[in-house]
Amino acid sequence: MIIGIGSDLIDIRRIERTLERFGERFTRRVFTETERAKAERRLRRADTYAKRYAAKEACAKALGTGFRRGVYWRDIGVVNAPSGKPGLALTGGAAARLAEITPPGMRPRIELTLTDEPPIAQAIVVISAVPAR
Repeated sequence: MIIGIGSDLIDIRRIERTLERFGERFTRRVFTETERAKAERRLRRADTYAKRYAAKEACAKALGTGFRRGVYWRDIGVVNAPSGKPGLALTGGAAARLAEITPPGMRPRIELTLTDEPPIAQAIVVISAVPAR
């Protein structure tokens, strides 16, 4: 059963300008340490940051809160499986909201897809509830 869907598009050039203007102040406010480490290893770090920014926005939409009601940017972190498949790790207010919208006897499953076609980056998040085992 789907309990939330969110999508977001962002212009990568917007993130490039924000990185130039605010640098570490921006990245520390919005991204987890894991996300920052991954992006800073990349040649095109703005692309990496943009996709993760879009993923956070899409997840906040799927949670039904946006960035309010205790859901903060760093409560939503993009992580990668060993295969490279992106996923989301929720903490704090985002994890609490996920628990709130998950029906009893079910467990949440979050699917994330990221893509970019410069200058645009996109993320889609689907939150579903599956029977707990």
